[in-house]
Formats: sequence, C-alpha cells, structure tokens
Amino acid sequence: MESLHPRIRLVWIAQWILTAAVIGVVIAAVDQWLVTIPTPAIVGIVAFALLAGVAYAILLYGRWHFELEEDALYLERGVITFVETAVPFVRVQHVDTQFGPLERALGLSSVVVYTAGSRNADVRVPGLTPDRARALQDTLRELAVESEADDAV
Repeated sequence: MESLHPRIRLVWIAQWILTAAVIGVVIAAVDQWLVTIPTPAIVGIVAFALLAGVAYAILLYGRWHFELEEDALYLERGVITFVETAVPFVRVQHVDTQFGPLERALGLSSVVVYTAGSRNADVRVPGLTPDRARALQDTLRELAVESEADDAV
C-alpha cells in the first residue's frame, strides 16, 4: 500500500483553518445581530473546531492508502468512518490530474479517476507529487485500455 505525501496534511490543516474561521465569522454575526454570545464561548468553539480539524487531518493522513493491483485501484481511508474502495480498471472512463492553488504552492497534485455506471462516479487520490500523479495517471490509463481489450474478447 502506498501512502500520500506528508505535505497533504498541510493542505487538510489549511482547509480546517478556513472552516474554523468561517465558523467564527458566522458565530460573530449571530452574536452581533441575533443573540448575545459570550466572547469566551466564541473563542472556545473556534479553538475546538481548529484543534479537532488538525487532529482529524493528522489521523486521516495515517489512514489514507492506495494500491494498484492487477485488476483494480484499491483505496483505504477514513477516520470516523473507514472506507475501502475498489475501482476495477474496466470501469475507468478517464483519469485527470488536478491541483488547486494550495496544492500547487506545496508541490502536490491529485489524480481523479472517473468511472462508469454510478452517481458520484469519481475517486480522488490526493497528496501526490506532480511526477507521481502523472505516472499514476498514465498507468491507470494504460491498465484501463488493457482491461477494456481483455473484456471485449
């Protein structure tokens, strides 16, 4: 099983920092316009959201793995709910490499695998270096084409 690049934790922590900031702004707006909320309660809620998010990001990193087998891409991930996913190569429609501004700043990419036949038919493998993402994308594309040829026979 392969692990993600350690810098993905920074991306996930930054997302939680943003979430905690939004929670703080919403609570401050409620405090301003609807009901009075003590300042220590606002600070406590935002601090809890921030600490919980950082802990979640660190735990998720330790539990996020993927592996290419001969028939499928296997993913294992989750903190509260553990999810195991198998993506058979014969179901792969296309594969993209994506990176947002924060990922790009940290030198990371994600591979998104789009599959046939179901809603939300995409699987994302985050936290890869650009070279590893391109290599995974190429390998998945080749395996999908090979499995399509095998399935047609």
